[in-house]
Amino acid sequence: MLGRSLLLFAILALLHAAFSTYEHFSHLKALGKPEGSLPRDIMFEAIIALAVGILGATLNAPPLKETTWSSEMKTRSIDEMDARPGFASYVNRGRNIS
Repeated sequence: MLGRSLLLFAILALLHAAFSTYEHFSHLKALGKPEGSLPRDIMFEAIIALAVGILGATLNAPPLKETTWSSEMKTRSIDEMDARPGFASYVNRGRNIS
């Protein structure tokens, strides 16, 4: 539950930073100064939203599965793993004996 709320907060903060950027550049354009740097508070808000989003995605992720051979063999039998139907020969070789 914490991961989802952090993701939601990060999305809202990032949207707010994007809207603030749009408003800031609109204000600069209205003043006739199209070149201007972005205020630090908007940059910090976007960086914090990114960090919180990464944390929320990490907490919201499902647990990792074990990838060892022994963990795979817990779910399968040796007959499943040792079966090699690609090497099976279904040709009757009895006619070559006589």
